[in-house]
Amino acid sequence: MSNFDHFVGTKPVSDTHAFDVSALEVWMSTQVAGFAGPITVEMFKGGQSNPTYKLVTPGRSYVMRSKPGPVAKLLPSAHAIEREFKVMQGLAGTDVPVPHMYALCEDESIIGRAFYIMEFKAGHVLWDQSLPGMTPQQRGAIYDEMNRVMAALHTVDVTRQGLADYGKPGNYFERQIGRWSKQYVASVTQPIDEMDKLMAWLPMNMPASAKDDSKVSIVHGDYRMDNLMFAADTPQVVAVLDWELSTLGHPLADFSYHCMAWHIPASLGRGIGGLDIAALGIPSEAEYMRRYCERTGLATPQQLQADWNFYLAYNMFRIAAILQGIAKRVEAGTASSAQAKAAGDTARPMAQLAWSYAQKHGA
Repeated sequence: MSNFDHFVGTKPVSDTHAFDVSALEVWMSTQVAGFAGPITVEMFKGGQSNPTYKLVTPGRSYVMRSKPGPVAKLLPSAHAIEREFKVMQGLAGTDVPVPHMYALCEDESIIGRAFYIMEFKAGHVLWDQSLPGMTPQQRGAIYDEMNRVMAALHTVDVTRQGLADYGKPGNYFERQIGRWSKQYVASVTQPIDEMDKLMAWLPMNMPASAKDDSKVSIVHGDYRMDNLMFAADTPQVVAVLDWELSTLGHPLADFSYHCMAWHIPASLGRGIGGLDIAALGIPSEAEYMRRYCERTGLATPQQLQADWNFYLAYNMFRIAAILQGIAKRVEAGTASSAQAKAAGDTARPMAQLAWSYAQKHGA
């Protein structure tokens, strides 16, 4: 799922992901201001989808994100790196911290696949959402910063930032349910009964708040603690990473996705479900929700709570579809990480959890 698992370190480039470095150097010398080679290439560890490379030159380091190599069979609309480039470029200058975008190359003849070059940000990714080794105050500050950045994203003026055409306005939930249903069906390795039930249930049970097309924002699509890079010594987000699933959409879909962490146990993903969060200094979901509502004015906590089980069911369904896609890539031999198999194996329990929330909706 996360494509920035790589910031935990790099490894040599595998044959599957190798490319013509000299051709890249020639291209960067004309397209990237201030570039001077030679380049040494390392590959960031992890990531299931778009290969990500660290390009080290004598003067500075860059990050390159590319589509998978020519052998990979791509699902429709997956691996849309040009969209990642556009959204991060568009968010420059807002309160949403993003790396500087240097250049996009959609000409696949250069290195055999589309790619873009961006700034390498120094910082660290926090993998364990219980934040071991921190004080309760430090944990509270990290969670509040995460909340602040998401609220900033959902209140960006998309027209002013040149992102008004970044997605289709309206019917966001309907279109997303359709999209992930199709992706799930295209990725089935073994049938999951709960996914079939959810594909039928979700379109029939959308609450009014999910159909409110007056609320449109940039949605990140995978906003989680481990898709943020934090400064080494302060609770400050220095970059929001992994924009692969971003689009124009319903901010409450994005926010409720982010809040799944409070409901998912660590055994099923990166979550804090079942932990004594008060003792840890982590805000309750209700408190976190209240701060987001205060910062954005998009809804009241009461309005959110009324439809929350639908939102959670929808997001867990979406995650299960993504996990199933990873399982399919493992089967096809194109997944780019050793953790991919373990992730794919959680599609079924995630779908079962989603169905349990669907059954609570309106109860």
